[in-house]
Order: sequence, then C-alpha cells, then structure tokens
Amino acid sequence: MRIVVALGGNALLHRGERPDAAVQQANVDRVATALAALAHEHELVITHGNGPQIGLLAMESEADPALSAPYPLDLLGAQTEGMIGSLLTRAMHDALPGHRIAALVTHTLVRAEDPAFERPTKFVGQVYSRQLAEKLARKRGWHIARDTTGWRRVVASPAPERILETDTIRELLNSGTLVICAGGGGVPVTADRGTGALTGVEAVIDKDLTAALLAEDLKADFLLILTDVPYVYESYGTPDQHPLLDATPRDLRHGGFPAGSMGPKTEAAARFVEHTGGLAAIGALDAAYEIVHARSGTLIRPDLTVG
Repeated sequence: MRIVVALGGNALLHRGERPDAAVQQANVDRVATALAALAHEHELVITHGNGPQIGLLAMESEADPALSAPYPLDLLGAQTEGMIGSLLTRAMHDALPGHRIAALVTHTLVRAEDPAFERPTKFVGQVYSRQLAEKLARKRGWHIARDTTGWRRVVASPAPERILETDTIRELLNSGTLVICAGGGGVPVTADRGTGALTGVEAVIDKDLTAALLAEDLKADFLLILTDVPYVYESYGTPDQHPLLDATPRDLRHGGFPAGSMGPKTEAAARFVEHTGGLAAIGALDAAYEIVHARSGTLIRPDLTVG
C-alpha cells in the first residue's frame, strides 16, 4: 500500500521535556523503530508536526538582540522542516540500510482571505501557567488559549489548498524513495493572482489536514495519524470515557472532539476517507504496524450507503 503517515508534534518532543537536541534525537530514534517495519512492506510518506519546535524558535527569534524584527512564522516553519527532516532522515537511514530516503522542504498554498487569519486557533510552543501566559501575551503581543494541560500561544491556521511539491513527491515515491515532507503542514504561502509569485504568511497550517490533502493527491491507500493515545476516545477525560475501535466519517463528525487536540485529527481522517474511499486510522506511535494491520487504533472506514 501507499501510506501517508502523520506524526504528532509530540513524537519528537513530549510534553514537559526539555527541548534539547539530544532529547529530540532519542525520540526520533523511537519513531524510526516504529515505522521501519511498515517501510519494509509499504510505500511511505512521512509528515510531522512542529508545534514545540516552531514555538521554541519563535521565542529565540523574539529575544535575539541582533535582529531588528523577529523572523516570520513561515521562515521558522521552513527551519523546523529542515531540522526535523534531517533528524528523521538520519534515523530512518540507520533503521533501513540501503533504502532511498529524501527530506523535502514543502510549501502549502493558502488563501490570503482565509478567515482563519482573523481567528488564531493553532497551538504552538510550550505549555505555560495562565499567569505566565498572560504576561508573555502582553509583552509579545501573542494570542493565547487554554490547552488540555495549561495555556499556550495560538496563531492563525488557514486551510491548505494545495501542496506545491506534490508532483516531485510522487516522482520520488515512484522511484522507490521514502519521502519526508510537509512538516508542520508545510510552509504557508499565498500566490499573486496575476503573476503567481509566492509570498510567505504569518501562520501555521494544521499538519493533519495537510497530510489528508497530500494523501488524496498522491492517491494513497491509507492515512495513518499517529499521536500519544492508543485510540480516539469518546467522552475523553470523563468517567464515561471509552475507545472508538471502528468509526465512519459521520461518527467522527458527531463526536464533538476538541478543536485544539483530537478535532483536527478526526476531521483529517474523515476528509480523506470521504474523498477517496480509502482507509484511515488514528492511534499510538509505537503501535504503527499493528494499527495498519487492524490490531490497534481507531479505524475509519467509508460510510455504508443504503439503496
């Protein structure tokens, strides 16, 4: 099968961990171990989140006295694509000797008039107490919102319209290459209506929605969304919490999953299944092989039609 894998941002930097290079290297080795068995049997495209990393770079950029202005989020996103792509390439190279592997800085087209620019919702960076988050928001002009475990910065998250390097990714896949791309949802750009010239924009695209779009354009058979929980849970965090083992897009749309965590993952899975008739699944990184073979995770299949 052709499988597009979407790694959560916490795959490389877990909640509460120091954002040191050595920590991320150790975590990416775990990613490579989890995905190597799949790569032996299937074509893989690996996408990844970048929330913790882009948040760290943004803080460093804002605090750098050598800069007259902080680096914009599109360029910081490109930096994280390069850094995480290098870590993943090296780890997959060691886990898959002789396998072709390529990491590609990827650009994603968005609409300049997307209403998301007026309503920041995408979490980036680390978790703070409410008091510290409000202090940083006043000092740096941030928008903040409550995450599941604290308060974080939120930025605009426009909808992905097209991945500009899709044809290149397809050619690499057809040549037997494992491709690492669309990190952090891709570098967000708009295109001039007259000339087509590209301009970076201050935003972070949801990586799961980009992965779903990429999987559709590549005619993938399977979209695998890996996170830090083994299943999608209904009534998560309540006494009525229970795992969904099998679901349809209609089920997910009625699930009321939080916009800041599981919501984008379930929406991405639903879109891919609806648009392609393929399969999607959501589950834990370490169970990647078992998820694809229907032994773990939440499987999302097409709605059955009657008639």
